[in-house]
Amino acid sequence: MEDYPIYNRFQLALRNGNDKPQIWVAFEGIIYDLTESRLWRNGKHYEHWAGQDLTEELKDAPHTNKVFEKFKVVGYLR
Repeated sequence: MEDYPIYNRFQLALRNGNDKPQIWVAFEGIIYDLTESRLWRNGKHYEHWAGQDLTEELKDAPHTNKVFEKFKVVGYLR
């Protein structure tokens, strides 16, 4: 396990592309930076919003969790 900072849900929620410029989401306890993704402009991607834990929502997505492999890990969700 890498030595990344630990963030709580409130801190993650601020990284929604509006309150703070970063666009972060969590999946299975890992927080990913999606700021550079063209699919997450303005902190939203279809019906999903940045600053949230998307673990449960990924079940309905047309892609797998492999999509997170191309994004930078910034921390862990506590």
